[in-house]
Amino acid sequence: MSAIGDAILTLPVACCLRDHFPDAYIGWVIEKKSAPMVRGHQDIDSVIELERGWFTSPKAIRQARATLREHRFDISIDCQGNTKSALAGKLAGAKQRIGFAGKHAMELSRFFNNEKVTPVFHHVTDRSLELLTPLGIHHPNVRWNLPLDSEERRWAMSYRHSIRSSRVAILNPGGTWPSKLWEADRFASTARYLADRYGYHSVVVWGSFEERLMAEEIVELSNETATLAPDTSLTSLAALIETGDLFISGDTGPLHMAVALGTRTIGLYGATRPGDSGPYNQVALQLQYESGSRRHRRNADNRAMRAIGVEHVCAVIDEMHTDSIARAA
Repeated sequence: MSAIGDAILTLPVACCLRDHFPDAYIGWVIEKKSAPMVRGHQDIDSVIELERGWFTSPKAIRQARATLREHRFDISIDCQGNTKSALAGKLAGAKQRIGFAGKHAMELSRFFNNEKVTPVFHHVTDRSLELLTPLGIHHPNVRWNLPLDSEERRWAMSYRHSIRSSRVAILNPGGTWPSKLWEADRFASTARYLADRYGYHSVVVWGSFEERLMAEEIVELSNETATLAPDTSLTSLAALIETGDLFISGDTGPLHMAVALGTRTIGLYGATRPGDSGPYNQVALQLQYESGSRRHRRNADNRAMRAIGVEHVCAVIDEMHTDSIARAA
């Protein structure tokens, strides 16, 4: 409901429901920050946007209940598996409330959901799709259909054509946790390698002020092989990513945008596991893992990420391009 990446990773659930129940009314409950990732999706009839912290006061809970009840939902599917996501299904009045059993039923979710599924798979996308088994869906197709505005697509293509290079790599140095960050000088070295070896020009994207400072450092160290991306919204960022030939990032929302849009992706992992939230059917690199509780991993330094060297990323880049040459032959 709140994480951009998790919202994207769960989009195949809506797509699959539409495939199997073409006449169903499908709603998505989400917090406002992540709403652009599902708003306007072709398989979703209604996006119900709640304020952050909506579940922390009696008044806000009553307001959420009134909003959700208007939709008269029969079934809720709790893909997040925590208190607020399960509570949303309960407040909506859904009689069949499907959620996780076992370790993925976090906090109070097990008390709000009344039909439990023990997942076999680890990845968030596959695990979420398993929640559809009580509805008779056992072999789902995975598709995303990330909603993009045609005007933003036109802007992104115009920006792409302004770069005089046949290949564009998009580098995303940002991340929500310090422990997910790779070093600026390593991104810059990767940009130089991409330019020297394969003729890429790199575009460095950013969101927050801190991310912009890191992006500017990468550009400065890149020997003119990288450019700072313009300020973008979430959806215009997605449109820009769609125009790229390669996307390199830590585990964060834009990484999963790239996967959903079909851009070749290299994910860099240290504080999270690729088996759980890796770039779906794309490449993930992890040499060390920052073990411990979620709180510890969120607040740890980026030691595990620093175990990934530029040479490791460049080796993957070489493998990708060797494979492309082999397929072309």
